[in-house]
Amino acid sequence: MTVRSTLNQTKNIYIHNSYHSKGTGTLAILRRLKSLTGRGDSIDRSKSAQSASKRDKGRAANRNTNKVRNKQLQEPASLEDISGRKFNHRSRSATNNNRNSREETGSDDYERVTPSRRRIRNDERDPRRLRTRGQNRSTRSNRRPHKARHMSNQVGHNSGRVQVRDDSQGRSYDHSNSTPESKIHEKPRAADTDLWGDITLESSIMKSLKNMGYDHPSDIQEASIPWQLMGRDVVAQAVTGSGKTASFGIPMCNLVDVKSRDVEGLVLVPTRELAQQVQRELSLIGRDRGIGVVAVYGGEPIAKQIRALDKGMSIVVGTPGRVKDLMNRRVLDLRYVRNAVLDEADEMLDIGFADDMEYILRRTPSQRQTALFSATIPSFIRGLIRKYLNEPRWIQLVNDTKGLETVDEVDQIFYDVASQDKSDGIVEVLDDIDEDSQVLIFRKMQVGVDRLARGLASEGFAIKGIHGGMSQTERNRVMTAFRDGRLKMLVATNLAARGLDIPSISHVINYDMPENIEEYVHRIGRTARMGKRGTAISFIGEWDFELHQKIVDKIGEEKMIQRKFSFY
Repeated sequence: MTVRSTLNQTKNIYIHNSYHSKGTGTLAILRRLKSLTGRGDSIDRSKSAQSASKRDKGRAANRNTNKVRNKQLQEPASLEDISGRKFNHRSRSATNNNRNSREETGSDDYERVTPSRRRIRNDERDPRRLRTRGQNRSTRSNRRPHKARHMSNQVGHNSGRVQVRDDSQGRSYDHSNSTPESKIHEKPRAADTDLWGDITLESSIMKSLKNMGYDHPSDIQEASIPWQLMGRDVVAQAVTGSGKTASFGIPMCNLVDVKSRDVEGLVLVPTRELAQQVQRELSLIGRDRGIGVVAVYGGEPIAKQIRALDKGMSIVVGTPGRVKDLMNRRVLDLRYVRNAVLDEADEMLDIGFADDMEYILRRTPSQRQTALFSATIPSFIRGLIRKYLNEPRWIQLVNDTKGLETVDEVDQIFYDVASQDKSDGIVEVLDDIDEDSQVLIFRKMQVGVDRLARGLASEGFAIKGIHGGMSQTERNRVMTAFRDGRLKMLVATNLAARGLDIPSISHVINYDMPENIEEYVHRIGRTARMGKRGTAISFIGEWDFELHQKIVDKIGEEKMIQRKFSFY
């Protein structure tokens, strides 16, 4: 056996003993080495000699160090040690006197900053921080009652038991909640209010709504806004294009404290385009009240969004992934959120945001107001509702038996067509549409979007494509041109199917059929917005007959119109 192999085997024994057998020391290793090499005695003796030599040198060094220290203590106070620092050896009484003088003058020079002392300093600098040492919770300022309610989840009392989970430690604690419910959701003052239909809103919100052309509330707005102004949790299901964004945006802008720099409103959305759209509408609603709204989403530099948050925005609209990222960076603080909204929550769960949504909601106050808005409420979303909404008020403006419904203003037309003939069929359909009409075409795959956009562009159509594989700058450029009306035709994947509010869209074409009925409802809901007429055209291929039959059964055969292409 070679020496190298013996040493490697000994090393493996040492590593094994270090991790698996406490108390096994050098002696056992040497015995093993002796059995392998037969040279254990010489190794023991050389090892002992080396250890003794090192031990003698260390003792000599310690004796020299002690002599130097004793000599320094006998010399005058200001001496320089080897590192060049000056020491000032004072008596105990002098040190105490200097400490007292520092306390009187407020000087903290040479003061050791321990973690507890650092927390106390932070509390003194920032009055919003929670102080628990020797301070009664009832003595705090009542200027922000909803903050006090959240803080009560962190300080233990015996009155009013509320179960709060500490996720960082994995334990549950009982905490008190003595803040009255009326102080959390304060209603606007009567002197500053006005009526919008039968809904009482602040005058500044009313002014913004009139500038936006909202003269009267829609059905979903009239049914849901009063409950939200009362502080109730809400689950609202209504057809697409019925004004759901304003249904949660108006009460949110009406309830936030414009004088606060804390984030009090949070809206979670599934896509970047929907985040931009919701941010624009909420900014218009709260413009005359001076409410700041910021959209946070991936694909754009995070530094710009951080600078916007530093300005003190009252409402944050964002995708769950970017919101979680900002929270982990300690840039976004959700401890003072009063109103949280889950917009298109079924889509967020479907694309894999479930863990991020729960992470975010667990770090908001337990007594927040939560609202969920969607055109469809599938069964898998009901678990989220039971877990994070408190006795919500259900508002369902769709057919109770079908659970799905489309607006009557949209004409739903379908063509039976083979897959290889779809390219000829789309040209025929587009030739029959007026040039001033705006058309949104849906495809399943990103590569399909690019191919169809290139093919139609070669036929002379002014058309662009948009999908998740494009850069955010390019997506913004295309979407802005389509929203402004400069671009008349757009090919997109399902990212444009959720919440896209462009009232000028007159036609929606399903070049590829969606995966399910809910997605079909969201797609065709991009047209016929807010009472306008619209047309939805679907190409039914050889693999789409089963889905088409389910759509007919759910929505109703009377709403479906069948047509044929000229080449058949």
